[in-house]
Amino acid sequence: MISVDAALQKLFSLVTVLPSESVPLAQAAGRVLASDQTAKRNQPPFAASAMDGYAVQSRDARAGATLQVIGESAAGRRFDGTLASGQAVRIFTGAPVPDGADHVVIQEDVTRDDNMITFRQEVGLSTNIRPAGIDFTIGQRASAPRLLRPADIALLAAMNIPSVPVVRRPDIALISTGDELVMPGQNPGPDQIIASNTFGLKALLESHGASVRILPIARDNEASLKTVFDLASSADVIVTIGGASVGDHDLVGKVAQDIGMQREFYKVAMRPGKPLMAGKLGHQAMIGLPGNPVSAMVCGHVFLLPVIRAMLGLGQCPAPRLRARLAADLPANGPREHYMRAHINDQQLQVFDDQDSSLLSVLAQANALLVCPPDQPALPAGTIVDYLAI
Repeated sequence: MISVDAALQKLFSLVTVLPSESVPLAQAAGRVLASDQTAKRNQPPFAASAMDGYAVQSRDARAGATLQVIGESAAGRRFDGTLASGQAVRIFTGAPVPDGADHVVIQEDVTRDDNMITFRQEVGLSTNIRPAGIDFTIGQRASAPRLLRPADIALLAAMNIPSVPVVRRPDIALISTGDELVMPGQNPGPDQIIASNTFGLKALLESHGASVRILPIARDNEASLKTVFDLASSADVIVTIGGASVGDHDLVGKVAQDIGMQREFYKVAMRPGKPLMAGKLGHQAMIGLPGNPVSAMVCGHVFLLPVIRAMLGLGQCPAPRLRARLAADLPANGPREHYMRAHINDQQLQVFDDQDSSLLSVLAQANALLVCPPDQPALPAGTIVDYLAI
C-alpha cells in the first residue's frame, strides 16, 4: 500500500493540462480561462457622474449660490457643450461629466426653481465623479488560469471581449462493473442492486468542470469488460467502479493489463477506499475505484477532483482542507488515513457514529469528511481538526 499523498502524486503524473478552445463569453461561466486577456477599452471611457444631481464648477458650489441650468447629461447621451462659471447641467448616474465641470452636487443639496438651482448648504469634499479609467484601462490584464466566476464574466464583458480561450473540459468515462447491478428504473432481480456510484460521481465531477459519460454496466466476465473499455477509448480518463479487488470476480485489473494498462499502484493506505488502482492505458489515465458507494465518493473527492483541477491547469494540489473543532471525543485512529463522514455546523464538527462504507444515507447527511491521519491518538472534544468540505 502507498500513502494518500503518494497516490495523488502518481495520479498527477498520469495526466497533463488539456488544450484550449474558444467559446462565446456567454458560455464561459464555470470554465477555466486558458490565457491572459487584455482590456480593449478604458472603463469608464469618460469621467462619469457617480450620483444624480447637477454638474457644476467647484468654485460655484457654496451655500446660497444660484446657478442657471443650461442642459442635461444622461447615460448614453452627453451634454454637448462646455460649462461656464455660474452654470449647471442636470446629470444622472453614469452620464459623462460635461467639459468645464469638476463637481457633481447631489440633487438633495439644491433647490430648483424652473431653470435655476440654489445650494442649500456647503457641499462635501467628494466630487461625486468617477475619473476615466478608474476601473481599468486599455491593456489591463485578466490573468489566467482562473475559474471564471460571474464577476469575471462581467469584467471580461466590460473589457469588450466577446469570446475567450478556455481549457477543454476533461472527458471522463465512468464504468460500473458487476453482475449485481442494474440501472435506476430497471427491475432488479432478487440478488441485484441499483447502480448508484456512477450517478453520484457524474454529478460530482461535472460540478467541477468535467464532461462525464456513463457507459453500460460491465458484467463480471472479460468479454464484457473489454467491450466497455472499447467504448471508452476516446476518453481522457477511464474511471471504473468496483471489480478492482482480488476476488474471483474482480477482473478489472487483469483485463486492463491484458489490453495494455501500465499499472502505477494498487491499494492506498486509507479508509474507506483502500482497493484503489491506477495506471496508464495508451494516452488515457485509468483509475479503478472501489465498489462500495461511500468509498467511491470519498475517492472522488480525495483523488478525482484534484486530477480534474490539474487537467484544467489549476495546479497539482490536494483537495483543500478546512479546520473546525470536534463536537465530541474522537477515538484513536488505526494505521490508515481515515476520512470520516461528519456534519459541520457553527464551526463544530460532529462525526457520525456509523462509518460503514456502504451507507449512502449517512453520506447524504454529511457535509464534511474529517481527516484522521494514520495512528492519530484519541482526541478530546474541542480539538481543532482538518476536514474536507463535501
